[in-house]
Amino acid sequence: MRLPEIVIQLVALGFAIAIHESAHAWTADRLGDPTGRWLGRVSLNPLRHVDPIGTVIFPLLLAIMGAPVLGWAKPVPYVPRNLRNPRRDPMLVALAGPASNVLLATGAVLVLLVIRAFVPDFRQLLVAVVNAGALGASGVLAPILYLLFSLAMINTVLAVFNLIPIPPLDGSHVLEFLLPRRWAWHFVQLRQYGMILLFALLWTGFFSLILRPFIRVLSWVLLH
Repeated sequence: MRLPEIVIQLVALGFAIAIHESAHAWTADRLGDPTGRWLGRVSLNPLRHVDPIGTVIFPLLLAIMGAPVLGWAKPVPYVPRNLRNPRRDPMLVALAGPASNVLLATGAVLVLLVIRAFVPDFRQLLVAVVNAGALGASGVLAPILYLLFSLAMINTVLAVFNLIPIPPLDGSHVLEFLLPRRWAWHFVQLRQYGMILLFALLWTGFFSLILRPFIRVLSWVLLH
């Protein structure tokens, strides 16, 4: 019975990851390094960015368990020395991914608000599909609302998660640029422990604590 819900969530995740990685490749190309473009990564086709574990198996398991869908794609490679400003531009390349997710989430929210203006029982319908999935309400509008809400939610989660300043997440490149050079060098040495720190962040529930205010704002905007 949850198959439509799982499929919609995976479609939303695939598109969110595709636009995230494509934004990295496009920005690096604009800043002087065409590596990502040469590899075909400036593309909204999710198949060009798929990581078998991070894009398929891990989010599928989360969806089956009823947990928030999260995942990752193959990183977009770039050569820092090809960038016009090798110190500043990696930060801009890193920011492009979360920024694209923020734009996509904002677009999904705006479409939902337009629908809300024309559908009298929008709030009740949205609550139904959020609580019970795509089959939580009848009618052709229910799966559309669930897809739009999934796009808004998943892109918000990806943007917030990737901005955490822990290697190898995008936020680590931003912090590296903002730190004085001596401190930045020491910070880079933490990359070997990045995955351990990330798992600790997820395991202890600290990421949920960080994410909660953003989810509350999203819910308030749509339901009030």
